[in-house]
Amino acid sequence: MFSLQTIFGSGKQFYALLEDAAVAAHESAEALHEILSPKAEATGLEAIKLARQRQREATGKISQALVDSFITPIEREDIEELRVALYKISKQAERFADRYAFAAPKLEGVDFAPRAAMLVKATGIVLDMVRELPRLRLETIKSLEDQLHAIETEADRLLLELYREFYAGDLDAVRMFLLKEFFEILEKAIDRCRDAGAVVYQVALKNS
Repeated sequence: MFSLQTIFGSGKQFYALLEDAAVAAHESAEALHEILSPKAEATGLEAIKLARQRQREATGKISQALVDSFITPIEREDIEELRVALYKISKQAERFADRYAFAAPKLEGVDFAPRAAMLVKATGIVLDMVRELPRLRLETIKSLEDQLHAIETEADRLLLELYREFYAGDLDAVRMFLLKEFFEILEKAIDRCRDAGAVVYQVALKNS
């Protein structure tokens, strides 16, 4: 007698699809960091667009697989929540890059690269966490989740310092608006990394 798993499959394809989405998020962050580096090249924006396209393809396949599959290796709600969080990471990176292309002349002397490096690190941790999903080793995932939390906490602290500078200084209104907008986009991208990590951690808790 055939089991339902034999007939309908195990749903393991979701692990590969989620990893593809996490890789695309990491590539988006790396491309953004490249754009903001002192030796930035014109190919950086193109790299973000390619990563964003890969993200759309991966998330689209995940959505379709949720419709087509009878069996999923983890709860459908968790897969969907993780899909959305990964999608939003790449979306924020592309949003930053598109706007920065127009606003860069008004942001001369502002170094966003260190903050973008934090995003690269955060997306790398998310990728490691997604790759842990098939094994669901709670201690490993908890350690990675703690690292994400530390990065998010540091990003929040740096944003508060920026606000203090705004209120204490005498910045041009346009420049102040742009600084606030761009730093907040980067912080939102890091927040989405934290969201993705939280989903993976909750999945590990439920299955431990």
